[in-house]
Amino acid sequence: MTDIVTFGETMIRLSPPDHLRLEQTASLNLSAGGAELNVAAGVARLGHKAAYVSRLPSNPLGRLIANKAREFGVDVSHMLWADGERVGLYFVEYGAEPRPIRVYYDRKDSAFAHIQPGMIDWAEVLRGVRLFHVGGITPALSASVFESQKEAMIAAHRAGCDVSYDVNYRAALWTVEEARKAQLPLMEHVDILITSLPDQPNITELLSGLEGDDPAAVAQQVADKFGFKAVLVTMRRSLSAQRASLTSLAITKNQIYTDRSYEVETIDPLGGGDACVAGFLTGYLEGDIQVGVRLGNAFSALQQTAPTDLPWPTRDEVEALIFEGGSSMRR
Repeated sequence: MTDIVTFGETMIRLSPPDHLRLEQTASLNLSAGGAELNVAAGVARLGHKAAYVSRLPSNPLGRLIANKAREFGVDVSHMLWADGERVGLYFVEYGAEPRPIRVYYDRKDSAFAHIQPGMIDWAEVLRGVRLFHVGGITPALSASVFESQKEAMIAAHRAGCDVSYDVNYRAALWTVEEARKAQLPLMEHVDILITSLPDQPNITELLSGLEGDDPAAVAQQVADKFGFKAVLVTMRRSLSAQRASLTSLAITKNQIYTDRSYEVETIDPLGGGDACVAGFLTGYLEGDIQVGVRLGNAFSALQQTAPTDLPWPTRDEVEALIFEGGSSMRR
C-alpha cells in the first residue's frame, strides 16, 4: 500500500560548476528538481512508500526525471507521457557573499503545463493511499493545471486520504493577489497546510484577514479559520550566502510543537524546504507530530549540505543528528 502520492512538475536543473556565472561557464551540471518529487523522494528516503504523478515528455529528459524518481524508490507507474512536448528547465547560479544564489526559469509550455482534467484516473491512483501532497507552485502554471490539481484534491478526500498543501509562493509565477484568489478556494480541500517565513509572503497575506507577527499565533489563527488538522511553518534566516539558521513549528488542535534551530553551511539551499516537509509528513504518517517536526528540521539541515534539490541523507543520519548532534568527523 502506498503511504503518500505527490503531484506536480519536475524540471531539468542546470548549474554552472565552481560558482561560475552562466555567462562565464563552458559546462553545466545536470540534475532533476521539483518540489513534489523532492517530497516524495524524501518520504521514501525516510522509509515510507511514495508515488509521484506528473506529465513528462517521452524523450531522454523526461525519462531522466522518471529514472531519478525510481532511484529514490518512488513509484512512477501512473506517470503521463507526452509525445513531441518539452520539459521545463531552470538554471541555478551558486552565490558567494555578497552575490546571492540566482535561479532562472525556462518552463513555459512544458508538457506538465498542458495537463488537462480527466487525464488521470485519480480514483485508481489514490486507492488505499493515506496522504496526498500538492503545492502552490502547481496552480500558477496554467488554468488547466489549476483545474487538474483541484480535481485531484477533491478525489483525494473522496478516497479518504488527507491532503497536504505547501503554499510555496513564487513571485516569478504570480502576484500575491493572484495567488490568494486562486488558492483560497482550494483551502476547503486541505487538511495540512505548510508555509514558510520569512522568505515568502506569509500566511497572513496569502490567506487574508489574519494579523500577527508571532508564527505560532498566526498558525493557530489559520488552523482555526480553515479547520486544518495541522499547520507547519518553516522558518529560515539567511546569515550569509553560505550560512543559514533554520527551524520549524507545527500547530495541531491547540498544541504547539517546536524544535531546536540548526545553523547550516548551505552548500545548496534549494530543496531545503521540501526536505523539511518530507520529514514532517513522515512523522504525520507515523502518528507523531513532534517526531515530524524534528525529522523535518534535521533532514532539511543535512539536505542543504550537498548539491541538488533531491534529498540524499539517510534516516540513520537524520536521527543521529537529532539525538547526538553534529560532528566534524565520523570514523
